[in-house]
Amino acid sequence: MNKNIFIAFLLILVSLVWAGSFIVVEAATKVIDPIDLGFLRFLVATPLMFFLVMLRKQPLLLPKKEIPWLIALGLTGVTFLYLFQFLGIHYTNAPTASVLINTNVIFIAILSGLFLHENLSKKRIAGIILSFIGVIVIMFSDLLTQEITFDNIFFIGGILMLLSALCWALYSLVGKRLLRTYDEYVITAYAFGLGTLFYLPFVLLHIGPVLQQTSLDGWLAVLYLALTCSLFGYIGWNYGLKHTDASKAAVFLNFIPLFTILMSFFLGTSFSLLFLLGAGLIIYGVYLTQRT
Repeated sequence: MNKNIFIAFLLILVSLVWAGSFIVVEAATKVIDPIDLGFLRFLVATPLMFFLVMLRKQPLLLPKKEIPWLIALGLTGVTFLYLFQFLGIHYTNAPTASVLINTNVIFIAILSGLFLHENLSKKRIAGIILSFIGVIVIMFSDLLTQEITFDNIFFIGGILMLLSALCWALYSLVGKRLLRTYDEYVITAYAFGLGTLFYLPFVLLHIGPVLQQTSLDGWLAVLYLALTCSLFGYIGWNYGLKHTDASKAAVFLNFIPLFTILMSFFLGTSFSLLFLLGAGLIIYGVYLTQRT
């Protein structure tokens, strides 16, 4: 199989399982606290990730100069990413959260322009503006009604999803730097390990009872998030990021909101025209941003 076709197929699969995570998290956070769910996900995924590194016989020790970058990777790719994201999904809903997380591509473009001096053309700027208009529409519209509304909790959830998107943009840029030199499995293991360590202060005082009280359905959700979304998803994403440009890899993230909206539709969710307008503006804005 042609390598480019393989990478494209891999990134589409990653987008599909990540799209499913929004549905799973929305359901799971009705019985598990969102913060605890994020920790349980990586409590399972992290030792498995290090086991995979050992099977591949890759050296784990990296130069001391990389420690600040690895810490940034753990904080942006695990700790804050999922603190913001799971709370954001809990306070909004799966389709809204998946559309808002797509703004990570916009943040990547802005950060690349500011810090990597990449060109911000007129089309790219237009795409950024269109996307943020779409964000405003999404955050002030209801899935079901054809009117602009304001809900404090929903709005806070939207802000948390935007912060999560910013974290993923930072993670992708830092990860791209490290992946030029180091194995993607090792980099992912460090992100998981440090991210889980930094997560501990948020759950340490009550994680014991949570482990005992989590139901079978809760653990099935944790396993889906840990095995498919964390292990397969991160390894696949980092592999794609290592073997293609960050902007090209980011194109495939556009499938996440589309897949999530389709899944939600088949599960019985209906959508207002305002929501679809906002989602369309964000997706088209992201498309413009990536074309130039």
